[in-house]
Amino acid sequence: MPHSQDTTPIVLTIAGSDSGGGAGIQADIKAISATGSYACSVITAITSQNTHGVSAIHPVPLEHIESQLDAVFSDLNIVAVKIGMLADADIIQLVARKLRQYTPKFLVIDPVMVATSGDLLLQQSAISTLKQELIPMADLLTPNLPEGAALVGKPVPQSEEEMGALIADLRALGAHSVLLKGGHLEQDANSNDLLIQPHSSELLRAKRHPTVNTHGTGCTLSSAIASYLAQGNRLHKAVYLGKQYISQAIAHADELSVGGGHGPVHHFFNGHVNVR
Repeated sequence: MPHSQDTTPIVLTIAGSDSGGGAGIQADIKAISATGSYACSVITAITSQNTHGVSAIHPVPLEHIESQLDAVFSDLNIVAVKIGMLADADIIQLVARKLRQYTPKFLVIDPVMVATSGDLLLQQSAISTLKQELIPMADLLTPNLPEGAALVGKPVPQSEEEMGALIADLRALGAHSVLLKGGHLEQDANSNDLLIQPHSSELLRAKRHPTVNTHGTGCTLSSAIASYLAQGNRLHKAVYLGKQYISQAIAHADELSVGGGHGPVHHFFNGHVNVR
């Protein structure tokens, strides 16, 4: 039975395009679809990218980003918005202005600054604009350890204790909740994330799956969480479900053979797509 306009959970991803298909808009659409929601998109930048890295970034003109936002918001019942790569301060300011205009119910921000390959994806000058304009609007901010450290001006945590030491600084950024992702603590047997809410914090534990195919993990997790929020789950449950989804997508990543570098996670590990 088809969904009606009122019941289809629609998620908008505002992010950059990854020509290699493993991260960015492409990963977002796969994750939103695989977790049961309908994905629409606004592309902020076109990257020339593969499993080895980013070779070029072309920001989309502001007027076309604005026209994309107007097109989707004027017609689709967008419940949740996920924001990824925004490239520069002007794009961040435009997106913040349009979100204040359209007021979607949920906003998840993945502060994309550094690619898995180490390439810088957000201009340094834009980080302060992100902190001023967008982050205080977020229901959830999902930085990895280098991004979390960059946002608060502290060294990158090297342990779970050091992750905990960032709690007050991350709360002070103004987002309702923060999910500090511990995937970069590669010496640990688990890949644990720290969920920081207004009056509590909790370590979400997951087994670490050894694989080089982790391209797009941050995009995928934040999109899955936005998808689960759009379906009516409370924030804590949406984060828990998103964490389960990305853990399985990583666990099955080596079933795919894509590129010679950091390959993508397996978004459709449930068998929605025949990969053989």
